[in-house]
Amino acid sequence: MEKIMPNRLDRGFYQYQEEFEAKALEVLRSGWYVLGREVASFEEEFAAYLGAKHCVGLASGLDALWIAFRILGIGKGDEVIVQGNTYIASVMGITINGATPVFVEPDEYFNIDAAKIEEKITKKTKAVLVVHLYGQASNMTPVVKLCKKHNLRLVEDCAQSHGAKFAGRTTGTFGDIGCFSFYPSKNLGAFGDGGAIVTDDEKLAEDVRVFRNYGSEKRYYNRVVGTNSRLDEMQAGLLRVRLRHMSELEEEKRRISEKYLKNLDSPHIMLPRIREGATHIWHQFVIRSGRRQELIDYLNGKEIGTIIHYPIPPHLSEAYVYLHIPQGSLPITEEYADTVLSIPLYNGMTDAEQEYVIDAINGWR
Repeated sequence: MEKIMPNRLDRGFYQYQEEFEAKALEVLRSGWYVLGREVASFEEEFAAYLGAKHCVGLASGLDALWIAFRILGIGKGDEVIVQGNTYIASVMGITINGATPVFVEPDEYFNIDAAKIEEKITKKTKAVLVVHLYGQASNMTPVVKLCKKHNLRLVEDCAQSHGAKFAGRTTGTFGDIGCFSFYPSKNLGAFGDGGAIVTDDEKLAEDVRVFRNYGSEKRYYNRVVGTNSRLDEMQAGLLRVRLRHMSELEEEKRRISEKYLKNLDSPHIMLPRIREGATHIWHQFVIRSGRRQELIDYLNGKEIGTIIHYPIPPHLSEAYVYLHIPQGSLPITEEYADTVLSIPLYNGMTDAEQEYVIDAINGWR
């Protein structure tokens, strides 16, 4: 058996190869490559998929984050509460605008611990950024209630949670703005970079549309100093193809993950848990082990690849040394950083591949 990678993007392509290739040719032959029919159609279809009123396609998930806070007017002197164990892009969305991240510990489901948010609120707090990590929806009811109580903006980082739900409602539709990434490894992945903002607020959506295109409503007439952040026609067209198959792709990952949950049986690992009322789209299957490096080395010897999401929490990264947050300040976040491990999970994973991974982990001593 060839080496089992943590992720295999080619398998996802081959599942719908004819449709992807037909769409690519259609876009190439159209002669229109930026902000055309494919982008407009994808925006409409993705909004409908989520149950949101508006979607604006952007160049990346990071752009979605920093533009969200820019459009909401959050910047220097303002604080934004965010969980400590997220990917650094979430935090960059805050700091690119000059605002200060205030970190909260995660819960046992790897998402923000809603019970620990209120104690971090100060007169400088302007927003809460919820990250639906690894594909599981966060505990949104108390977060929404808290934001209303303190008149805070609520932004959702849904880079890993396309279609995940809490209490029957899709992630990205609870707050003022939902931010999405279509990086190729995502459940709804493009074939390059891409992102989007979703909102039910018509003015926010219009402001993002203007901002993404040099601040221009009409060509060469610039309302604000904007940026160039546009989802291109090719990526939008290919995303439309994958979006049509999201239910079956999601179900396939769920089936693989349920098999892991049922059959992985090692005293040296902790399996992920699913919160009652939340759904998980399994962007990653993340286990924990106090002997992580031993496990990585062992699996490498078995030709099984793994990834750590993420080895260095943002508050300890070199990029944020200026925040002066010492090691030990966020013990749960830091423990997760030392113990989490993503094992192979991808659309197109065969039963034989998965059984080999299960047998290898269960046989580890």
